[in-house]
Amino acid sequence: MDQSQSPPATRRSRRARTSTPAGPVEVTVVVIGAGQAGLSAAYHLRKNGLVAVGEPGWTTADGTFVVLDDAPQAGGAWQHRWPGLTMADAHGIHDLPGMPLVAPDPAEPAAFAVPYYFAQYEEAFDLHVQRPVRVSQVSDLEGSLLVRSHSVASPSEVVEWRARGLINASGTWNKPFWPAYPGRSSFTGRQLHGHDFQLPEDLADGHVVVVGGGTSAVQLTLAISRVTTTTWVTRRPPAWRDVEFTPELGREAVAQVDARTRAGLPPSSIVSVTGLPLTPQNRLGITAGVLVARPMFSRITATGVEWGPDAVDPSSEPGWVDGPSSVEARTLLWCTGFRASLDHLAPLRLRAPGGGIVMDGTQVVADPRIQLVGYGPSASTVGANRAGREAVHNLRTVWSR
Repeated sequence: MDQSQSPPATRRSRRARTSTPAGPVEVTVVVIGAGQAGLSAAYHLRKNGLVAVGEPGWTTADGTFVVLDDAPQAGGAWQHRWPGLTMADAHGIHDLPGMPLVAPDPAEPAAFAVPYYFAQYEEAFDLHVQRPVRVSQVSDLEGSLLVRSHSVASPSEVVEWRARGLINASGTWNKPFWPAYPGRSSFTGRQLHGHDFQLPEDLADGHVVVVGGGTSAVQLTLAISRVTTTTWVTRRPPAWRDVEFTPELGREAVAQVDARTRAGLPPSSIVSVTGLPLTPQNRLGITAGVLVARPMFSRITATGVEWGPDAVDPSSEPGWVDGPSSVEARTLLWCTGFRASLDHLAPLRLRAPGGGIVMDGTQVVADPRIQLVGYGPSASTVGANRAGREAVHNLRTVWSR
């Protein structure tokens, strides 16, 4: 594929033009989001005999579904990844059900290759994804779910859907997390979240402090270190994994995240359980002194960051290094992760006292009509595939009671 071109929009990836002066459009299931989890769910809905809205004959079909996606094209969050992230460097890309990902050039940007694959998938299975359409809220309507959506380009163009079930696959990309730190508003340099990072060269005008202990922080620190100096800071010492990531380790990690969601706690990330892989590139970064982390600073100043007497002693735990009491910086890059994008579900009052949503697999315990995929233990791409199948199975079980 020509990397200078965006992935083609499929002929099925169109914004819904339905107007509803007489009331909501009746469907069996609404799927929110067309990333890995949403497309997996749509595949299994079709496999179970449901017909996509927009397909010939859908208005008279016994069971129907619609996929609503707020992105301008196929690809989920992958279309927004920084251009330097190649298929060789990207981790966690798995085949969608029913159609393998043909191995592309390892040097191809993931932001082109994965959306191209997703677009082909939508076309192959005739999923009729409606985009760019944003869901503003989901509420209860006389035992059904009322899903209110609008065109991203024209917010006044509202379409409401009345559904028996909802599969929410809205992911996290639209909710980057910015932690609060003393002095953050006083910094006169550039502050950027990993969500908005594009090219290392954009930050080549001075020292960069990278904040965060996940995979994206590691990848971006390595990339930026090629054009300028960096300091990497983390809340916990980096947990490097020098063992093969076996299926057993994967299941153990998923089980730990699953335990949190079953208890109604906010889900932790899979990587927080599995640790960071010691790839050849990461080993070189450690040897070069780039991927060596300092504990979190105490405060942000107008020109950088400081470690005061209240800062964690780096010698208190293995994995951290010491350094000067202050660092001047042109850029603070916050690789501090994302939170689940679930604001549209607020009218349903699903949150537990612990701050999360009590889950049984993909099923919301408080309301079995709602399935969350790509949430908690299914946030990884391989987990998202399984979650799509489980969500459809759960809904069929609920309807059969």
